[in-house]
Amino acid sequence: MRFEQPKTAEAASALLASTQGLAKVLSGGTDLLIHMRNGNIKPELVLDVKAIAEMNTIAVENGGYRFGAAVSCMQLLENEAFANTWPGVIDGANLVGSIQVRGRATVAGNLCNASPAADTVPAMIAAGAIASVVGPAGRREVPVEQIPASPGKTTLAKGELIVSFFLPKRPAHSGDAYLRFTPRSEMDIAVVGVGLSLTLDDKGVCTAARVSLGAVAERALLVPEAAAALIGTKVDEAALAKLAAAASAAARPIDDKRGTKEFRIKIAGVLARRAAEKALARAKGNK
Repeated sequence: MRFEQPKTAEAASALLASTQGLAKVLSGGTDLLIHMRNGNIKPELVLDVKAIAEMNTIAVENGGYRFGAAVSCMQLLENEAFANTWPGVIDGANLVGSIQVRGRATVAGNLCNASPAADTVPAMIAAGAIASVVGPAGRREVPVEQIPASPGKTTLAKGELIVSFFLPKRPAHSGDAYLRFTPRSEMDIAVVGVGLSLTLDDKGVCTAARVSLGAVAERALLVPEAAAALIGTKVDEAALAKLAAAASAAARPIDDKRGTKEFRIKIAGVLARRAAEKALARAKGNK
């Protein structure tokens, strides 16, 4: 096994592209090292990206925020300005593993593991996050919802890696939230997760919204029909009922030991409603 620690994203991409066997990116390593120790995978190349400067920063950019793919969940949690701007993204990051895991785990790793039940992914999709991807063909910007393909698989081509994420400038009266259902309150995997972001005008009418569901399909879903239920309303009882119905209708889960299809479909609607109420409260307190 080779271990490399490149200093630029372009050098990292070149190493990934030139490796014939299995190549894995090491950022937090909270999943990769476990799989290696268990013998589940035997990579030819382990690529440590923590020495790449642009992958380790959190910065204001064009009124929004850009944070690197090697930034840990705990670094996001402890960045007060970011946390106040995107509390829904923080909701998701705060549910990744234990506090020790959050000190190492990254949003990029959570996304690229491509688990349908990942906690940060629906929150990032709801936020309208854009991933900056570097590969042999150069750099491209990809909406987060287009990265996961199916369990354990992404749409990234050979040699490509995520370098950073950009979250746009938030209008006034905006709020977001992420909620999940799990049998246990901590250290568990989502049975259903919902990320939701919305913006109100000065009269309290919803002018924009994004809704994402996790753990109810082969990948996290962006659900425009659920968002449309809120836009043009004051997020009242009727709108919340339509939102819940649209979220349940979009869910296409499987039966497994953590929940039945029928249960997940029902819970998707319940959590969407609760996430909207939480995001609404935050929007009304956001000048």
